[in-house]
Amino acid sequence: MHGCGNDYVYVNGFEEHIPDEKKSELAIKVSNRNFGIGSDGLIFINPGKSAEFEMEMYNADGSRSEMCGNGIRCVGKYIYDYGLSDKTEITVESAGAVKYLTLYPGEDGKIEKVRVNMGSPILKSELVPVVSDNETVIDEAITVNGKEYKMTCVSMGNPHAVVFMDDVKGLDIEALGPYFENHERFPKRTNTEFVKVIDRSHVFMRVWERGTGETLACGTGCCATAVACVLNGLTDETVDVNVLGGHIQIEWDRQNDIIYMTGPAKVSFDGEYKEN
Repeated sequence: MHGCGNDYVYVNGFEEHIPDEKKSELAIKVSNRNFGIGSDGLIFINPGKSAEFEMEMYNADGSRSEMCGNGIRCVGKYIYDYGLSDKTEITVESAGAVKYLTLYPGEDGKIEKVRVNMGSPILKSELVPVVSDNETVIDEAITVNGKEYKMTCVSMGNPHAVVFMDDVKGLDIEALGPYFENHERFPKRTNTEFVKVIDRSHVFMRVWERGTGETLACGTGCCATAVACVLNGLTDETVDVNVLGGHIQIEWDRQNDIIYMTGPAKVSFDGEYKEN
């Protein structure tokens, strides 16, 4: 399934039982676009402990990730479309954090978009985490590969560094992305969003995802981008984030400090995977 082109292989953990020690290796194999299925990672949909369901996510390099905005929308679609629940209001936990999903069926009865209560953005530097002398990192300088950039750092359960620039489309993200991801100021590495502001309600974003590389979309990255835009006075609190694979709407309810993310979820294909 994919959300705006950010694609993952989804496994029904109610039926398929993969030993924990084999999941990272399996994620690497199935994510390979030449010798596997091809995806940005692997997600297991499991019975929940603190919620009705659990999302267990692995990046394409086999590393665990705490949260995935596009992934959790697709998890919601799977749960409804494949009969794990008939409710349109469900809870899903990921790395212990519970998210609240509202599912919107289309004319065919299948879920076509999902709204997720993503909780509160985390801005405190040590919790993002990002190394800084300041309590929060907002429009702060960072030198990457010999060049200075300004970044705003936000965690949505996973770390993000948002960088505003004029020429996002022409950016050589394959060259720059790894330097940001592995910079010494990010103890757990980071996702990096390169953003151009179009107007008060629209931005364009490209993203370099930790453990995967450039993807066509990043749900948590869209959330972090919207927060960074508001903190820097660049947009209103509701923002359409255009990404390479489509667009995702983000609303930051400042009064209650809650981020809402609304976007599509689609099935690419079903199949059975057999290891050679």
